[in-house]
Amino acid sequence: MARRSEHSQEEIKDMVLKAAENIVIEDGYGELKVRKIAMDIGYTVGSVYMVFENMADLIMHLQARTLDAIAETLTNVSLEQQADQKVIALAKAYLTFASENFNRWAMLFEHRLSESETLPDWYTVKIERLFQILEEPMRQMATGLTEHQIKQAARALWGGIHGVCLLSLTGKMDTVGVEDAEEALLLLVENFIRGWEASAVK
Repeated sequence: MARRSEHSQEEIKDMVLKAAENIVIEDGYGELKVRKIAMDIGYTVGSVYMVFENMADLIMHLQARTLDAIAETLTNVSLEQQADQKVIALAKAYLTFASENFNRWAMLFEHRLSESETLPDWYTVKIERLFQILEEPMRQMATGLTEHQIKQAARALWGGIHGVCLLSLTGKMDTVGVEDAEEALLLLVENFIRGWEASAVK
């Protein structure tokens, strides 16, 4: 068992998050237990709660790491593309991330806040960052629309993209009669873009 003096609290916090992330990746969110995390890093359960308020706090920080990873993936989508093609590329990149990192991605939606819990501002900022990545090319395609319309449209489209990914990766695509997830994604996004561009010239 490691001694607290061997690592700073920040180091222990990072160790806890990495161990928790590995558990989720390998075994799924359902296997994430504080005792297993503590055992994996060679510390006590008390040491885990020394750097996180409770399990919900730990999970939120773990989810934040996934949000950062998604944002990084989407940010790396080529800036040289035309706006409509970039939206399509962002949708494909999101599907690829979700499929290649399924357990981490699924955890974002498997864990639910209790009625007494609220999202902290720092976490909300990370979610907002994802929307902003999509807002930018949508803004280029519809210069005559308001910021409110752009934000609403970006959130609506993200909801559709996520829905296709969720149905596909959980084996539910057959319930909507679609076998190819990317084909369904392209159908959704391309038709959304046509409608979005048309609304901008009215």
